Amino acid sequence: MIRVHIERTFDGKIASFTMEGHAGFAEHGQDIVCAGASAVAFGSVNAIMALTGVDPDIEQSESGFLKCSFPDQLSKETSDQVQLLLEAMIVSLQTIERDYKKHIKISFKK
Repeated sequence: MIRVHIERTFDGKIASFTMEGHAGFAEHGQDIVCAGASAVAFGSVNAIMALTGVDPDIEQSESGFLKCSFPDQLSKETSDQVQLLLEAMIVSLQTIERDYKKHIKISFKK
């Protein structure tokens, strides 16, 4: 199962997210749940970097682990843009979770 942990600040902003595990929906290379979740997460991080100029702190491994932390010292405009892109990522991941709940789980922490 893919586990996605979203960590929010006290005021509700997304500070970081972690994605780990494998969906187990199909064989490696054929797993649409893993491919979809990975595309959403990496696409969102790439969009943040390309569109806002923000470079998150990224940790990843070939075992299916990805952690992205975002700086808290951003201008309001840049922070709002980063947050919008992250909220869009969550909506996309929740859509996958709704249809494949045995293979992906999203949790939130403050």
